[in-house]
Amino acid sequence: MKSHSMIAMLALAFMATGIRNVPAAAPAQLRIEAPWARETAEGQRDGGGFMTIVNDGKSADQLVAASSPVSAEVQIHTVQMENGMMRMRELPEGIAIPAQGRVELKPRSLHIMFIKLQRPLRAGEKVPVTLKFRAGGEQTVMMEVRAMAASMMSPMPAPPAK
Repeated sequence: MKSHSMIAMLALAFMATGIRNVPAAAPAQLRIEAPWARETAEGQRDGGGFMTIVNDGKSADQLVAASSPVSAEVQIHTVQMENGMMRMRELPEGIAIPAQGRVELKPRSLHIMFIKLQRPLRAGEKVPVTLKFRAGGEQTVMMEVRAMAASMMSPMPAPPAK
């Protein structure tokens, strides 16, 4: 009998500490769709990564950083038209991901940039990339490396209206 009353007292003590009120983990609000990277040539030092980021949540978030063991650094970039030339620019503040929205990272637009590749990226392999979000924490995705010819199928962006 004493053991039953001791168990009951321990159960009451657990409940009194608030352990029963620990909230369940929040469901993932950010989804990464179709992550891929472009194959690189021998000796090429940099490469591009692409995906769609979907925010199913009620609050905006922001992709603020990324990393991968395949390169010394991963930066967040955009492509802009300047004097009739397409130029890549780093986005040190990252990319806003609107609530209930999606952002597509694609060639000649928003993308992640692998800086100082450790080795060439080969078609068919998968490379890990860890994405860091301001509110959503970190997510590691496996990017499928696609052949250069297949990745060149994306259309060129239109020049900005004047």
